[in-house]
Amino acid sequence: MSSTVYAPAAGAPPERRRPSSLSPQVARFRSMAELKQVHAYMIKTGEVHDPLAAAEILRFCALSGRRDLRYARAVFDQMRRPNCFSWNSIIRALAESDGDAMQSEALVLFREMVWDGDVEPNRFTFPSVLKACARLGRVKEGRQVHGMVAKRGLDGDEFVLSNLVRMYVLCGVMEDAYVLFDERIVRGGGVEKKMNLRRQEGDVVLWNVMVDGYVRMGDLKAARELFDKMPQRSVVSWNVMVSGYAQHGLFMEAVEMFREMQMGDVSANYLTLVSVLPAISRLGALELGKWVHLYAEKNGIEVDDVLGSALLDMYSKCGSIEKALQIFEELPKESAKTWNAIIGGLAMHGRVKDALDCFSRMERSGVTPSDVTYIAVLTACSHAGLVEEGRSLFNRMIDVVGLEPRVEHYGCMVDMLGRAALLDEAEELVQNMPLEPDDVILKALLGACKMHGNVEMGKRIAQRLMKLSPNDSGSYVALSNMFASQGNWEGVSDIRLQMKEMDIRKDPGCSWIELDGAIHEFLVEDEAHPRAKEIHSMLEEITSKLRSLGYSPNTTQVLLNIDDKDKESALPYHSEKIAAAFGLISTRPKTPLRIAKNLRICEDCHAAMKLISKAYERPITVRDRKRFHHFQDGSCSCGDFW
Repeated sequence: MSSTVYAPAAGAPPERRRPSSLSPQVARFRSMAELKQVHAYMIKTGEVHDPLAAAEILRFCALSGRRDLRYARAVFDQMRRPNCFSWNSIIRALAESDGDAMQSEALVLFREMVWDGDVEPNRFTFPSVLKACARLGRVKEGRQVHGMVAKRGLDGDEFVLSNLVRMYVLCGVMEDAYVLFDERIVRGGGVEKKMNLRRQEGDVVLWNVMVDGYVRMGDLKAARELFDKMPQRSVVSWNVMVSGYAQHGLFMEAVEMFREMQMGDVSANYLTLVSVLPAISRLGALELGKWVHLYAEKNGIEVDDVLGSALLDMYSKCGSIEKALQIFEELPKESAKTWNAIIGGLAMHGRVKDALDCFSRMERSGVTPSDVTYIAVLTACSHAGLVEEGRSLFNRMIDVVGLEPRVEHYGCMVDMLGRAALLDEAEELVQNMPLEPDDVILKALLGACKMHGNVEMGKRIAQRLMKLSPNDSGSYVALSNMFASQGNWEGVSDIRLQMKEMDIRKDPGCSWIELDGAIHEFLVEDEAHPRAKEIHSMLEEITSKLRSLGYSPNTTQVLLNIDDKDKESALPYHSEKIAAAFGLISTRPKTPLRIAKNLRICEDCHAAMKLISKAYERPITVRDRKRFHHFQDGSCSCGDFW
């Protein structure tokens, strides 16, 4: 860049040099190096003391895409009398930065601004300060700022008000947030009276902030009630509800909200798709997932590593691992996210060799495996019983790669050792791990105790689980099942009485099957479906046909103190069998069936599904809580090890 661009007007005395020849150039800088060149010149000529010129320099290094906050703070500290624009620039830059230290510094600077008294905070100052309070969870300071806002009569400003409400929301003080919202929207007549466009847009932001607040608190009912009352909705409004339902495990509601969105005049965007795909994945709704993928392509929505990983995860969890592999090859592979998604998908489908080969390919391509990558490969080893390979990968992660194991890595190791009947080693690992074991690890060990009949260890682990999560039904049910498998009905009775006294309820078995784009949900002994009679008839036919193939019901899976005849009668009504029966009566012969289940598939259902696939010549895919089972011609892809 030529130095003549920065030269002052010929003959102008230093004290009268104006920054107008320099300030417009700042907006066109391409790097901090160019800015520093001009800044050095301004220091040399004394123009740096002009508030407008210095403010432009500060704005670039604080708020531009090429910003340097350390340099910006140094520039600000050298200002003799910074104007309000400069105060606002540095406070905003710090408030929007990552890290508590930067946001705390924003509050310190604001306090200096107020105490200094030379410059009065304005409507552009307070939103940044409130944002810092919100991100730090400093509700006390936030209330003090609120008082200053009210004193200056700025609480009616849309931008200031929305940040006030957001501050209370992010600090978890929904009552105070609602008071502000109520004054503006309800008592202010925001719903009834006609508003100008700017006011409408400001009110939509307030509605969105409030709905998001209730979602964050987990009060989806209140969020939905408020959402339904909204006079106008933006794509943000829909995204908050879709992601809120998905994040709180209400997958059917998330998908229904997404469907409802499609019938309105608001188009889904990138964030909508990223939000709804996990719900689609959990429900196994492959056709809907395909539609979302097509929607992204038709509407020019970029499939980056985040959306691409979500699509890979969706296809994998919906049973279409081949499609996931196809998409994987089309995606950029610079990010570990993409590799993690496909390795995890292969592991879930029991394709352990492919998962480990993909892991090796990832390393050869120069992408560093993350801690999530190791969770995926350790899961693959667990599902295949590859104990030595799992131990080697775990040790390599620590000793060679230098990653600190997370609780999830220990969970994979405990699960792997437990499945391989190495219960003592698994318990020793739990006792010696540097982290406090969570409920997932203890449940994995408890499940292994049940699987291998180690009741004494099971009791110890169950008692530990009950202390850790006293209201979680899992530990009580597992211990009850272990007693039942031994015929210890007194122990079963004691556990169930304890659950009743504490109002703890067992999670019911639930399965989903998607047909023609609609998701059908079935519970154990479900008779609520409109075609319940036809399903019941098909279940009887299935039982009869399987008996002719040598099937004998595994009554040990019915953990109730009833006679064997009643136990046999209960087995056909497990949710995955009901879903399979519905699929058989609703589709053409030889059509593949895809079923998703919220719990681990039991041994009887596993044996039955193998024979159903053979008797009806149907490929059947069942995704349980842990992995995929691909049934075909009387066998399963898991090799009966799950």
